[in-house]
Amino acid sequence: MTTSRASMTAACLAAALCFAALARAEAPVPASKGETVIASATVTATVVKVDQETREVTLRSEDGEEVSFVASEDVKNLAQMKPGDVVTATYAEALAYEVMKGGEMVAPASVVGGAAAEPGERPAAGIARQTTATVMITEIDRKAPSVTFKGPQGNVRTIKVMHPEKLEGVSVGDTVQLTFTEAFGIKVEPAPQK
Repeated sequence: MTTSRASMTAACLAAALCFAALARAEAPVPASKGETVIASATVTATVVKVDQETREVTLRSEDGEEVSFVASEDVKNLAQMKPGDVVTATYAEALAYEVMKGGEMVAPASVVGGAAAEPGERPAAGIARQTTATVMITEIDRKAPSVTFKGPQGNVRTIKVMHPEKLEGVSVGDTVQLTFTEAFGIKVEPAPQK
């Protein structure tokens, strides 16, 4: 498998994990080298009205606010959406980093993957993007504590270190491989049975 194909597979996996998180409370998270910081947010709304001719959809959020929009032609399964159905949207992001002794800076590279429900199924879709870059540590301020990085294009950025103990064994000249993954998934489920 080539590197770009492996990266695309990783992006599709991120989208699949986003779908899995929507489908059940817990989704397995693959182990990674280094450290990973993960955050996610989920919102739900109830379908109030669907006008199949104009493609206008009205949703009511959990706090009672109603929002209307026109679904684009990209929404292939609008006919399966009915009043009372529940729309769930989840956004997740993860930043993984690994400090390496020595090494070279590598310019950012991104891959994007996505999927949508099959024709005739309830509307659902997911998309994920993963960006990887390798930067070099040019300065470490253990008192602050902070680390200054230099990117492949010469850009410089200083960040505060949340856990100073993680700086143990880290030196100027080390490289850090950064992988940022973000995924968005949305699905429509039937109205709950009463």
